[in-house]
Amino acid sequence: MRSLVVFVLITCIVHGAIAQTATADPSRYPAPVNFTAQQDQENMMNQLGIKKLRPGPSGNENAPNHANYDEAKANPCPQLPDALTSKSGQKITTADQWWKVRRPEIVEDFEREVYGRLPKNIPKVTWTAKITDREFVGFTPVVAKQLIGHVDNSEYPLINVDIKMTLVLPMNVKGPVPVLMMFGFPSFPAPAQPSPDNMEKINSAMKELLVKEHPELKAVFEQYPAYEPLTRSTAGSFFAAPQPGDPTPTQQLLQAGWGYCTIDPSSIQADNGAGLTRGIIGLVNKGQPRKPEDWGALRAWAWGAARALDYLETEPTVNAKKVGIEGVSRYGKAALVTLAFEPRFAVGLIGSSGKGGATLHRRVYGEAVESLTGGEYYWMAGNYLKYGASESSFGAKTGCDLPVDSHELIALCAPRATFVSYGVPERGDAHWLDHEGSWMATVAAGAVFKLLGAKDLGLSNDYMTEKMPAVNSGLLDGTLAWRQHDGGHTDAPNFKYFIPWAGKQLHYERAGL
Repeated sequence: MRSLVVFVLITCIVHGAIAQTATADPSRYPAPVNFTAQQDQENMMNQLGIKKLRPGPSGNENAPNHANYDEAKANPCPQLPDALTSKSGQKITTADQWWKVRRPEIVEDFEREVYGRLPKNIPKVTWTAKITDREFVGFTPVVAKQLIGHVDNSEYPLINVDIKMTLVLPMNVKGPVPVLMMFGFPSFPAPAQPSPDNMEKINSAMKELLVKEHPELKAVFEQYPAYEPLTRSTAGSFFAAPQPGDPTPTQQLLQAGWGYCTIDPSSIQADNGAGLTRGIIGLVNKGQPRKPEDWGALRAWAWGAARALDYLETEPTVNAKKVGIEGVSRYGKAALVTLAFEPRFAVGLIGSSGKGGATLHRRVYGEAVESLTGGEYYWMAGNYLKYGASESSFGAKTGCDLPVDSHELIALCAPRATFVSYGVPERGDAHWLDHEGSWMATVAAGAVFKLLGAKDLGLSNDYMTEKMPAVNSGLLDGTLAWRQHDGGHTDAPNFKYFIPWAGKQLHYERAGL
């Protein structure tokens, strides 16, 4: 039944998109550019005067150009930009100086050189609830909504952007609830199903339609009179036997009185370079290639999350002052960028984010700047390519030339609750992610948390000497938190620590009916 409903929904959405595009006269608008990722990257290199980029390292440790995993070679420029010294040399010693002087400088550098700027003319997003469903997740009654955020494309109808999100809220909790927004692929957790009587009606109608289209099926149905084309699914049964291990992260959230929503990044901006003239970036640029300071996919995904938060602010059962953001891997990068640039998010769970996320750019260990200026260049602003250049009109640059680094990205989240999560290489959270580089950045960022009156990891901020805690012994007493679990490339094992930690930070305790 579910597959049929999904098919019908997809068909309606596709036909709607086609119909909308068909009403636009293409001759009135500039045609969208159809670059491959390589062509798009070369276009940006030409704009910047770059003739050649250094190739990124291989993740295969047996390859000739394998990534460096020697800690002795990992810090070619160990001195990080000082988050508490302004460009004029002024020492930042008060919260007022941070907000008025230093923070705007750091934001400017990140926008210009790393993640790109938000355009001034981004169209409005209008949210519509396509389906509202009452379900059970385990023993928790919930209301689930499938939401579509349509971006106004009246200025350029050749590109359509519809942000996809599913919101799930517990119904057994008093008052507005906190919500964790997660980058991922939205779906209903346990779709409510028709009663047996209604299923019989559906099957009768289905058989009639099938026989009408394919008369030869009449004999088949007569041969098997008890056969029903559609049956009720029992996978999400209320009485299903409990599974071994921890409940899923979403079950844990609901049991703790939280709601959650899942937002699809690819519905905001494609996860590839060829898509930069489509999605929200392409819509704003009217199908034309980016300029060097234009936003990349990470910033676009963060923008989409902020628009989803706009919707949550209209939901009376959501406490919009207590909404968090979560993601893993590339979506961990996006979650950190979201928390840093959108002050309305109250808490973040940053999972295995690596380079471009919590890991220091100037570290040479595993994933490198050249990895991001190579195949993943579209995540970043065009200007970021400069730091992978070996031949250009301005010479050669490396990560050591960046005016900012990831400790300052984490610092932009202060004094809001920020939880940095990793697994272990032995279980699949690869050395490539440079856990040590994220630890160093988190330690260094603590100085800003303390300046703003929030507790950091509880250590000194000497990132070159503080030792990373043992696995499964995280630092969770402050507003800035760190925990490395013994699982793989996921943050799921840390949810049972994150949820009570976040509840404490947000002063939230579940209130049952």
